[in-house]
Amino acid sequence: MRLHRNLVFAVVDGLHLIFNENEYADKVVEKLLKRDKRWGARDRAFIAETTYDIVRWKRLYAEIAEIKNHFSRENLFRIFTVWATLKGIKLPDWKQFEGTPVRRIKGRFDELSKDRKYRESIPDWLDQLGSEELGEDLWTKELHELNRLADVILRVNTLKTSVTKLHDEFLALEIETNTIKEYPEALQLKERGNVFTTEAFKNGLFEVQDASSQKVAPFLEVTPGMRVVDTCAGAGGKSLHLAALMENKGQIISLDIYENKLKELKRRAKRNGAHNIETRWIENSKVIKKLHDKADRVLIDAPCSGLGVLKRNPDAKWKLRPEFLEEIRKTQQQILQDYAKMVKPGGKLVYATCSILPSENEQQVHNFLNSELGKSFTFEAQEKVFASQTGFDGFYMARLKRN
Repeated sequence: MRLHRNLVFAVVDGLHLIFNENEYADKVVEKLLKRDKRWGARDRAFIAETTYDIVRWKRLYAEIAEIKNHFSRENLFRIFTVWATLKGIKLPDWKQFEGTPVRRIKGRFDELSKDRKYRESIPDWLDQLGSEELGEDLWTKELHELNRLADVILRVNTLKTSVTKLHDEFLALEIETNTIKEYPEALQLKERGNVFTTEAFKNGLFEVQDASSQKVAPFLEVTPGMRVVDTCAGAGGKSLHLAALMENKGQIISLDIYENKLKELKRRAKRNGAHNIETRWIENSKVIKKLHDKADRVLIDAPCSGLGVLKRNPDAKWKLRPEFLEEIRKTQQQILQDYAKMVKPGGKLVYATCSILPSENEQQVHNFLNSELGKSFTFEAQEKVFASQTGFDGFYMARLKRN
């Protein structure tokens, strides 16, 4: 591989924004890719994949480069040098790469790889927490899998097409996909590519949604004609899936505290042909109270640490703080207490997170069921999805029935 100056400088600029300005990696990459219209697919792939790769292995590369916390431009080039050396890429004759100690870099890599916190590039406190909650063996396997590049998984919109039809449509465009056993609406791209420019996307035939996330809506056990509330809907990936499962019949009320996310959901619903979704912004507690005892099904896709989705959000492990986790656990329990009141007698509630920590998952369900409100619910089932066992994102879901 030959390194091009403008592409390398774009990566270094992106790393500065992520490491020093605390911007989100996905937003930074999105901006970088718009910098030069002359860049082709290969150039754009290099920028995106290299940026994410260095973010993912930040601690390991910084330790090899003997950098502590000051990510100056010079130090960012040193980290890039480590990345390129370990990838076996020949470094060009630029001043930024003068005197690169190739043998020392490889030696340091071998030495540090014996220690999990460096080998899997994770903060000390998070490594200790994961080990305490999941046990050494499972945590080690999870970390290793969550450091792999995420596959691109699509959810076929059955309101408009079928898995077979979309597979064939992609094949005509020379885009190869595979079906996934036990995921009836999923297609997996054989090679990464920009599917957002296809007519199939513009016509709402699919959404990008990881296979584990596709388990949540069916777990709610919806049928056409029900009234369903998606309480933390965000931009609506699961609301759209519910609409397809309900065949556009009944009512889905999608709630969120962020109005701008609901606007995005409206756009997506229109493209998907999902006509039974109504968005409601939670601007005050009255919005929730009006729905008390009214819903056949309630989905709480709760805010969480996001540790199950580190494959696609590797910067999350550097942004997380112990105090945030403490606060988010309080928020999760409060949401359960507030939103469970929307379930009508005989109705069901699903609590889900994209975390793998028991303290955010089964422990929250246990605490809820032992509360005053929780005594009116019966535990039905739960599913723990681990990346090391499926190859997809880590997820948790529990289903409760109101007596």
